Order: sequence, then structure tokens, then C-alpha cells
Amino acid sequence: MTSSAPRLSSWLHEVSRTRRLANICMSLARSSASGENDFSTSACPVWKTGQDVGDGPVFPPQVVVEIKALACELPSECDLPLSRFSHGDIAREAVRRGIVASISGATVWRWLHADAIKPWSHRSWIFPRDPRFAEKAGRVLDLYQGLWEGQPLRENEYVICADEKTSIQARRRLAAGTAPHPHQNRRVEAEYERRGALAYMAACDVRRAKLFGLCHSTTGIEPFHRLVDLAMQQQPYRSARRVFWVTDNGSSHRGDLSAKRLSQWYPNAIQIHTPVHASWLNQIEIYLSIVQRKVLTPNDFPNLETLETKLLQFQPYYETIATPFEWKFTRDDLKRLLTRLSCYDTIPKEIAA
Repeated sequence: MTSSAPRLSSWLHEVSRTRRLANICMSLARSSASGENDFSTSACPVWKTGQDVGDGPVFPPQVVVEIKALACELPSECDLPLSRFSHGDIAREAVRRGIVASISGATVWRWLHADAIKPWSHRSWIFPRDPRFAEKAGRVLDLYQGLWEGQPLRENEYVICADEKTSIQARRRLAAGTAPHPHQNRRVEAEYERRGALAYMAACDVRRAKLFGLCHSTTGIEPFHRLVDLAMQQQPYRSARRVFWVTDNGSSHRGDLSAKRLSQWYPNAIQIHTPVHASWLNQIEIYLSIVQRKVLTPNDFPNLETLETKLLQFQPYYETIATPFEWKFTRDDLKRLLTRLSCYDTIPKEIAA
């Protein structure tokens, strides 16, 4: 039987499977002259799947596919003055293109949600641009697995990751903050005075969770030299057979000249560079992210001296609770990643050559 009553299928999921559903079915039914209902209890399932009079349009699968394809386009490809799509934008563009006569943004959202397509979100990404990316990254990953040139590292060989966190500001808040209370977060004054900035140089023995660090007014070769001295003049690194220093390509330790300079400072030190734009392969970045969360957020320091003291005090504190990072990304994972990225034609040929 058919009815002009509202369809239940669009909101039936909000109704629990209790007597309430039965009451709904009964209230929507009409009674006959004999007092019996015109549709029986066996007709209730029809409400879950049937298309009733007065329902909204039912879109064919081809329309759903075309709108999902539209959501996967960039607004610039559609000649629209938008940086990203919302579901309302997609609905309007679908009508403009003649895909549908009308459609709501909520319907578009429901379709995209089913396939986890979120055109209104974005993620920053840097594609590999180093022609020797796999080679350089593979050496670093081998060191994390305790290998060098196919041979296991010895007990008196170590791997240290190093980098710097630049331009850390000391911000003195113009009013004192408040501690957290029930139903109220901690409050930090939004306005502040800048009291200068410094650079934090840090290094970490990846197999012993041993930290080294110092603060300097700026980055450069000399501050990096001081950091190397801080580690290499201590045991067991001073008498180690080899100490591998993993760094990125920052100006303080860039290129073959930096590797040569390090070997002149300490003959048992070997510098290994990560590929360009691959700082995520450097384990010290994990520690620096912990410093950002645990020490520098929220930023409330009256002066640079206090900021430096907090950074350096955090190192021995963290060592008491730290264990080596459980690094699971291997050469096999790298190979799969590069294979997946090879389908993107976004790298200029003159760079990839």
C-alpha cells in the first residue's frame, strides 16, 4: 500500500528498535470500519525501503559518481575563485554543470563521507626532489637498524641525530595566567611583549636516548661545532670506533664540506646527510616536537635567560623517563612509498634529472 505520510527511511536510524517503532507504524496506519488496520505489521518493513509519494528525488548511481569526481577536482580547474570546495560549493557547481537539477549540500556531504573524501581539508606535502633520495634515505634507515654498508654496527659504534630549532621567542605575557579549575581550562593572556629569540641546538644518541643541547643567539658552523664538542668530548664517544652524525642540509652542516670539516674536528666522526626535504628521517625532530609541546607551549617566559634555563633543564628530566624511539620505517617501507609517489607527475624534469 502507498501513503502520503513522510518516509521513515531517512530517519529510521534515529529510532531505537523498541515499542516506539511499532507505535510509529500504528499511528501512520489508517483504521478500517471494522477497527482493523489497513496495513498489517508485515507491511512495516516497506517503510524502510519503499519510495513514498512526496519523497525527494532518488539520484541514479551515475550522478553520485560524477559528483564524487567533481569533489576530487581543484577549484582552479573549474575556473572558480576558491581555494577549496565546501559541500555547498560542490552542490552549486553540480547544478551549474547540469549534473543535477537540484541537490542539497547535506546530500553531497553524505556521499563524500561514505568514501572519506574531504575537499575542504588539505595537508602540506613535499615530494622527493633529490635524485639520490632512495640512496641517501636508505643509509640513514640502515643506521637506525644497526647496519652500515651491510654490516652490523659494533658495540663501540654510535648513531647521533642532530639539528637546531631556530628563532624561539621569549614572550612575556602582559597579565598573569590562571590555573585550571573545574569546567574551566587554564587561561593564558593573549597579548605579550617580545623579549628576544634564541636558537636551540640539540643532538640525541638514538640507541641510548642520551641528549645533548645548548642555546645560542643564532645558528651557524660555530654553534654546531660547540654541539659536536659537547658530545664528542664525553665518553663513550671520545674513544668510540665510529660515531655517525645524522643531519639535514641546513646551513650549519650542509654538504660535503661540512662532512670533511667534522672529520677534521674528530677523526672518528662520520656525517651522514638526509636527502633534501626529508628532515622527517631525522629522529631528533621527534625530540624537538616533544620540546615544543612540553616546554614551549604555551610560550610564557619573562626573558631569554629563563627560556634557556627551561630548555636545558628539560634534557636531564626527559632522560629519566625516555627510552629509544621505536623506529619502524625501514628500507622496504621506503621502497613502497617511492613506488606509490612515482605515479605523481609533479616534479619538474630539470630537477628530477
